[in-house]
Amino acid sequence: MRLTLKEKQAVTGKLRKKYGQASKTEKGEIIDWLVEVAGYNRKYAATLLRNGQKKKTKQTKPKPRSGRPPIYDEEVFLALRRIWFTEGCICGKRLAPFLKELVPILKRFGEIDVTDEVEQKLANISPATVDRLLKPVKAALNFTGKSSTKPGTLLKSEIPIKTFSEWDDTVPGYVEVDLVAHNGGDPSGEFAYTLDVTDVATGWTETRAVKNKARVWVSRALEKITDRLPFEIKGIDSDNGSEFINDHLLNYCQEREITFTRSRPYRKNDNCYIEQKNWSVVRKTVGYRRHDTDEERVILNKIYKLLRPYTNYFQPSLKLVEKERSGAKVTKRYDKAKTPYRRLLAYETISQSSREKLKEEYFSLNPAQLNREIESLRKKLYQVYRRKGNEVTEKQEEAENDLEYILS
Repeated sequence: MRLTLKEKQAVTGKLRKKYGQASKTEKGEIIDWLVEVAGYNRKYAATLLRNGQKKKTKQTKPKPRSGRPPIYDEEVFLALRRIWFTEGCICGKRLAPFLKELVPILKRFGEIDVTDEVEQKLANISPATVDRLLKPVKAALNFTGKSSTKPGTLLKSEIPIKTFSEWDDTVPGYVEVDLVAHNGGDPSGEFAYTLDVTDVATGWTETRAVKNKARVWVSRALEKITDRLPFEIKGIDSDNGSEFINDHLLNYCQEREITFTRSRPYRKNDNCYIEQKNWSVVRKTVGYRRHDTDEERVILNKIYKLLRPYTNYFQPSLKLVEKERSGAKVTKRYDKAKTPYRRLLAYETISQSSREKLKEEYFSLNPAQLNREIESLRKKLYQVYRRKGNEVTEKQEEAENDLEYILS
């Protein structure tokens, strides 16, 4: 019959004194007896007889780290988190340089209530610290999509790489254009597209939803966008889709002496500026669902009407200024993050009337209110999509909830 734990401990305790005074032969006999009675392993039995049963010590709380107290406390974190949501969850390298300008605007509209000390801390915070503080609340959204570009071959020979002038992307006016398909992964039938126009020099972006990719709708939307741009169009660069490679757009550019160029087939990096905006402006806001009704197209254009000032006045971006290659290693250096609005004002080619109009519009805008209105319309667009009887998978539902949390 085996002993209980308490009995084993009592027997071992009584044998320990005898074991310490015994000879080598006697110690072996004591170990043998304890193994037989208690069922211990010989090595464990010998260890108990030599050292005794170790008492369990209570776990104590770790001592607090010594050193200076943290500069960016919870009050800074809460304000930063709210600002981050307002800015569409951009990275620290884009957000940190813009905080000095953005925080007073949000305070003026009553969107945040922070002390002067917290405001100063936010103005001095580094991009790395922004990313570190926000790391626990960041969520990743992953979407995939398919291209719906079909080549337009009839006029390629008439649209060379350069037409009236050398392509000069160091001044505003040279834009890249592209269409973003809202087919939900099903290219059959008719569905809406978003015409995306981005200025290379400043990053100024305009968007407009069209009924389909017929040249009449695309050309009309492009004309409306160019008319409201705060600078004169000097060049247009597109892919090889038939919606752009056509007589109407070619004649439009020739009449206005606009440089019309096209990218090489299957070389998306030729249109890298617009490809970036297709995700960061269009896809991030309206996603990849299928929108094929007039009601959805109207809502899309209402979203884009608000997205225009939100993106161009309150979304800073980085521009590549230098790239060095050393063997397989490529080192890239970027300038300080600025909004398209700030980049635009830095050019002397912008007329005084355009400057005054831009400043007046900028002063009247509340970025947090724009964000709320965009989110409200985004939810409305989703409701219209669901009313059409579309099934939403669990993964899509989870992505929707993540996006709603981020933009709330």
